Amino acid sequence: MSGLTGGSGVLGGLSVGAVKDGFLSDAGVAASGAGSVVGVPFAGMLQTMIQQTSVLDQKASQAVTGLLNGQGVEIHDAMIATQKADMAFELALQVRNKAVAAYQQMMGMQF
Repeated sequence: MSGLTGGSGVLGGLSVGAVKDGFLSDAGVAASGAGSVVGVPFAGMLQTMIQQTSVLDQKASQAVTGLLNGQGVEIHDAMIATQKADMAFELALQVRNKAVAAYQQMMGMQF
């Protein structure tokens, strides 16, 4: 399973580094000591989330292919990778739905 845990990814934040088990842990936003949020613009965070989802999808595809080809991938590793990719996709879809709903609500406002 060494191919599934190593490699380069973007799960730890905005920088490209090793994929961590903290599934979308900090989403690229860091809180300062005073409680205010210092981070990246929404577009950057959205782009990072899409990249993370893509990385997880590729890892899941590799795990399933390795399982089917008999390349030493355990079934539980393939299932975990598949579930992580599914959860990341569902999160991205919900963020997209909320952004579209907010846009539609703003367009419906009268000035």
